[in-house]
Amino acid sequence: MDRENSQIFSKTEKLKMLYEAKAEDVEFSAAESDLDDIEAQDRAQEADKRQLNEIMKKE
Repeated sequence: MDRENSQIFSKTEKLKMLYEAKAEDVEFSAAESDLDDIEAQDRAQEADKRQLNEIMKKE
């Protein structure tokens, strides 16, 4: 990591980066979901956690 160009991000900034990276435009209806939909949502949440950890490591 290049220390000259490195920047320390606050937790809020990191969360904003995560949300911007997701760029979700899909609505989720729990009432109309099936098991595959719920499993996909769980996988997406786990991926978000991993991505947030990567963003936090970059500070």
